[in-house]
Amino acid sequence: MRTVHERPIDEAADEAGKRVVWMAEPGREKRFILVMIPGGPGRDQAERDFSHLGFALESKDAVDRVADAARAAGCLVWEPRQEPYPVGYYCGLKDPDGNFVEFSYGQPLGPGAEDRASG
Repeated sequence: MRTVHERPIDEAADEAGKRVVWMAEPGREKRFILVMIPGGPGRDQAERDFSHLGFALESKDAVDRVADAARAAGCLVWEPRQEPYPVGYYCGLKDPDGNFVEFSYGQPLGPGAEDRASG
């Protein structure tokens, strides 16, 4: 994902210094936007709370690249692994606010779904 829009929040709204950031996958900016407003309270997820955001990637190699980058940044929480259908191949990281984010390949939706349907 990349930043497709960014602006400061109206300073008159008592939010000086905060900003709004829109993120989207290149080429899909009109289909899905993730809106973030940095600076809120962090999240301390319970150990057995697996709620998360999930993003489908184009290949297992792409999942591995995300895992490598997250490992280097010290935020990888789920090493890459293959699970039975419908989970597929995935890894997970913890974002700066404490949210879990999953990156996967081969789930029923997104890239790799075709492979499962034909196999």
